[in-house]
Amino acid sequence: MCGTCGCAEEAGGTRIVMLREDGAPEHGHPHPDPHPHPHECRQPSGAGGTVTIEQKVLAKNDLLAERNRTWMTDRGVVAVNMMSSPGAGKTTLLERAVTDLGGRRPVAVIEGDQETRLDADRIRRTGCAVVQVNTGAGCHLDAEMMRDALTALSPAEGSLLMVENVGNLVCPALFDLGERSKVVIISVTEGTDKPLKYPYMFAAADLILINKSDLLPHVDFDVEQCAQHARSVNPDVRVLTVSATTGEGLAHWYDWLAEQR
Repeated sequence: MCGTCGCAEEAGGTRIVMLREDGAPEHGHPHPDPHPHPHECRQPSGAGGTVTIEQKVLAKNDLLAERNRTWMTDRGVVAVNMMSSPGAGKTTLLERAVTDLGGRRPVAVIEGDQETRLDADRIRRTGCAVVQVNTGAGCHLDAEMMRDALTALSPAEGSLLMVENVGNLVCPALFDLGERSKVVIISVTEGTDKPLKYPYMFAAADLILINKSDLLPHVDFDVEQCAQHARSVNPDVRVLTVSATTGEGLAHWYDWLAEQR
């Protein structure tokens, strides 16, 4: 069991799937789970070794993340790690972004999910280069998965690399991938108090997108209160209200992405 989120990780491993232009997988080979998760080493309550093991896991991940960061910096690749609960609208936002930004600079996508390549198929149909990372029972991407995805994808120099992490508001915040920036998406169909309930995620964010603003007339969600909650854990964070359906606020998001160099 995961010491952070309580998820089980007993079966499956990581699978990297690169899609050809015709949609067929170029390869899809399973790897053993590439890092010893804290959940694999969990000791009985009160045992002193759990925290030490978790620190070692994160230290190894951070070392690999710095290597990823150097590799991307040397090639002018800017990675943005997109994180949210399941269903907040990450993939739809990505579809809009890669279509709208494709003419401005090279764009590539890494899709993270436990299973299937459904989201990668959606991105591929826009014409964007994409690789799918299936984590099996894993609840987040990590730096080693990112390295393998970079090897498969080989993004062009100067690319904007959009990384859609596994839907989860806990573990993805703990694992640096080597990205330039972190974006957290919250939809108006979620609770206004999410930043208070999941403070580490929102504290790690460089940008917060409040998505599905077109649904505001139909839900009980206070945008300003949510922004205040977010700034209570991250005083300098920028908050934008957007709709992937109507396009509201997307120009401001694209301006922010253009600043990520």
